Amino acid sequence: MEEDRFKQQMRAFDHWKADTARTIQSFMDWLDSQQLGTPEMGLRLYNTIETLRSDRLTIAFVAEFSRGKTELINAIFFADYKRRLLPSDAGRTTMCPTELFYDTVEDDAYIRLLPIETRQEDISIADLKRDLSRWTTFPLNVNSPESMAETLQQVVKVKHVPIAEAQRLGLYNEDMNASMNAGDKAPDTAEIPQWRHALISFPHPLLQQGLVILDTPGLNALGNEPELTLNMLPSAQAVLFVLAADTGVTRSDLDMWQNHIKGCRGEGNNGLVAALNKIDTLWDEIKNPAEVDATIESQLRETARMLGIDPGNVFPVSAQKALLAKIRQDHDLLERSRLPKLESFLSDNIVPAKQSIVRDNIVGIAGAMLGDVRNTLESRVNNTKQQIEGLQGLENTNADVLQHLVRKTREKQAAFNKKMEHFQSSRRVLAQQAKIIMDALSLPVFDNMMATARKDMEGSWSTGGLKKGMQTFFDNMRDTMQIVSRQADQTYIVIQTIYNKFHEDGGPSHVMPKMFSVKKYSEDFEKLYWEAEKFRNSPVTTMTEQSFVVKKFFISLGSHARYIISKASQEADTWLKEIMHPLVKQVNESKLQLEQQMETLNKVNESKDNLQGKLKELEMQNTALEAQLAALAEMDQTIRAPLPGDSAPAMPERLSSVA
Repeated sequence: MEEDRFKQQMRAFDHWKADTARTIQSFMDWLDSQQLGTPEMGLRLYNTIETLRSDRLTIAFVAEFSRGKTELINAIFFADYKRRLLPSDAGRTTMCPTELFYDTVEDDAYIRLLPIETRQEDISIADLKRDLSRWTTFPLNVNSPESMAETLQQVVKVKHVPIAEAQRLGLYNEDMNASMNAGDKAPDTAEIPQWRHALISFPHPLLQQGLVILDTPGLNALGNEPELTLNMLPSAQAVLFVLAADTGVTRSDLDMWQNHIKGCRGEGNNGLVAALNKIDTLWDEIKNPAEVDATIESQLRETARMLGIDPGNVFPVSAQKALLAKIRQDHDLLERSRLPKLESFLSDNIVPAKQSIVRDNIVGIAGAMLGDVRNTLESRVNNTKQQIEGLQGLENTNADVLQHLVRKTREKQAAFNKKMEHFQSSRRVLAQQAKIIMDALSLPVFDNMMATARKDMEGSWSTGGLKKGMQTFFDNMRDTMQIVSRQADQTYIVIQTIYNKFHEDGGPSHVMPKMFSVKKYSEDFEKLYWEAEKFRNSPVTTMTEQSFVVKKFFISLGSHARYIISKASQEADTWLKEIMHPLVKQVNESKLQLEQQMETLNKVNESKDNLQGKLKELEMQNTALEAQLAALAEMDQTIRAPLPGDSAPAMPERLSSVA
């Protein structure tokens, strides 16, 4: 079954990450043993290893109520349990967004639930995840599927609360009573979800290998929890939109697609897949198989047309029949359910594309460091060989020539020390430039911007107040990005001057540092801006308890924007710390080489008897350096090795910003 193919892909990816992490750890240990590393390099490599170990592939399942979304998750990933693991019985649908993963930190199975009452607080879900005291946790008995399924019923729990409380939580408005007959008494209570968000951790092999499944309830939840649209869905590697084959694309389906899904994936609908579920409702026994297939194909083409996506990204399936087929080991029924085609797509497209992005990031970080160290070693090899050739030429040289060489080397040292004074002065100028960049990207400055925008909106959470607050905030962020971009360009000019000055004065081979660009962060803020505009103009905004939902949206937007500015600050800080590193290494190497030359000449000048001993010492040193280069090349080859089944398609360009 193609499920096995998906598992094989995930397992191979997991093994590759583990092997790569071990190689990077070996590189760190090797740097320490050879005294070639720096604290900054060590921290960067450590963070790279941690990123590999915590890397996750997220697939989000999104649908209106009663589309069979949870049943599809059960059929694709959890059929091994020979039962419905997640609640998907008729009338028992997921009431809160649910994340399924494996917690490698706690190494435990549990369901962690966030009370619905937290909606009244001005705290994002992302921030609440860092405060475990706010959650209710139930352990999962992984040895009993029945017990586990019973505990997981928590995600469908509801409760009845007074209308006033439901309104305070932003979960009730008068339109909900639109179907009441004239004269009917208005209800005293409203039914609301008991939980706001669910985190489920258990040791399923795919989850242990880094798969995360995001199960989101219907349109109301997406509208009431803006964080889903602003952060969670855009961060997923793929979004699987589930529809019902018998109804096709309904009005509410289309609203969900246009207002909450399509825009979060960027240009080209990258990573968007539609599942046309419940095709078994079209298995009309009066029609022959060809006619049934023609009906399904017609629904497929119409779905693709209405959603504006390639028909190849629409998959007719029957989740219920597929789950039944897997439980009974019925191959024919499984094929008829058409689920294998969807599973094949996930395994052959989503996983390899994610692998490629992770590999490119690793090569970009660890590979660049390996290259820098290799340049240093090659410089040492060249210097050692030059010293060997120079000493071999001194075997028949008289004392006057030796004294002349000593004087010339001392002159080089004096010139080098003078150049170092300019070098240190330039570094002080660079430090001033760096301070301007880091001040602009500081979180306290950002928090003040958020406070200013919130003040503009205070007392007026209407569309007008929202527009003013959003405009103030995004104008400030554009100004910040322009300041940082301008300062980064000026800083790079200063650095170019430093590098060029060093090389013009006879420094080692010319190596220019990389630039720092805020382009991707500016683009992230622009995407947030358009999400804000879309939200502000959305019919969902005008139809819900506006003051509440708008306020929650602003909190979610602020949390996501703070994450963007934090990432920009971290990258800028790393860049500023590392940008002089190649030149500093070259400077130190030049200083070391001059000192070694002077030491060698002094020893030879003292006695020609030292010449042969020094030659032998340099030859041994050269052999050791060549061995170091060989070890480095082997590590570099491992990191740059092709991925398992290296055939990643070009589909998800979107992945590069979320990997």
